[in-house]
Amino acid sequence: MNRTIAFDDLVEKLTSILVAHRMSNAAARVIAGRMAQAQRDGALSHGLLRLPGYIATLDSGWVDGAAVPQMEDIAPGVLRVDAHNGFAQIAVEFAREPLMRKARANGIAILAIRNSHHFAALWPDVEPFARAGFVAISFVNSKRRVLLWDGDKPLVGTNPLAFAVPGAGGDPLVFDQATSVISQGEVLLAAKEGRQVADGIGTDAQGRPTRDPNAILDGGALRAFGGHKGASIAFMVEVMAAAITGGQFGYEHDQTGYPAAQTSRAGQTVILIDPDRSTGSSFGARVEALLKQAGASGVSRLPGAHRYARREKSHAAGIPVSDDAWKLLETLSARGGS
Repeated sequence: MNRTIAFDDLVEKLTSILVAHRMSNAAARVIAGRMAQAQRDGALSHGLLRLPGYIATLDSGWVDGAAVPQMEDIAPGVLRVDAHNGFAQIAVEFAREPLMRKARANGIAILAIRNSHHFAALWPDVEPFARAGFVAISFVNSKRRVLLWDGDKPLVGTNPLAFAVPGAGGDPLVFDQATSVISQGEVLLAAKEGRQVADGIGTDAQGRPTRDPNAILDGGALRAFGGHKGASIAFMVEVMAAAITGGQFGYEHDQTGYPAAQTSRAGQTVILIDPDRSTGSSFGARVEALLKQAGASGVSRLPGAHRYARREKSHAAGIPVSDDAWKLLETLSARGGS
């Protein structure tokens, strides 16, 4: 049986819990907002399911919950941010306004973040940019979990990318996808729910194909989507998120001494394009025309449509929270987050 909670109330509860685990209030509010957004929109693999992971990682000392990003203005279209071992979402928020100013001035701008940890859905990073009129794309890498090409050992992370584009009106089209067949969060959710994953998802620690999510998580590996083509895209994300930013590659990840930590110290890139500089005011109408043709071609649901539908429902009726998640929230709140 699910309970419901208002978005702002969930953010407040999560913020207080994270602050009790050595996060600054400003940083905690951003991370709490990301978890609440995912829970609200039905992206449960990145919602309250992630709270224990945040707590364990913060308590281990692997991440600095009070880190203040340091931003450098490198070039007319380039910002560089050292997250100082904090969460990447904090760095994105820190640089959001300067990045948009650069994109408006130059037509395009890039944000390169290093020494950061991303443990959330990626679409909340880019959706606000599309609502402000920009085309946005972001890349994040993480510790190695995914096999590439014909390799038999993991080399890169699940390496998601997110893309957001505004239309002439209404909600932007936003997609967020791992370059593995399914995301790490979906494997965690399957393990929590005690169910197997589909064939072709991953291997166990001995390299044997498995449907057991726990075997994948315990020294196994995920496969890239689409065979060698998806592996190539995963490699591209590794370059875009780590090589370009100066962040760590997935194979360089070493959390020796922090066994409870669940995040990766890696990198993130955000690229903004101002379509008004290339196509003028016709861009939104052209995107809408393309989407209209998608419908005419038989497309029944666009990327992100499920999230928007769940969002509208949550605004009206509250955010659904399972009994187990509710019990966790209440317990942590009563204990002051401990």
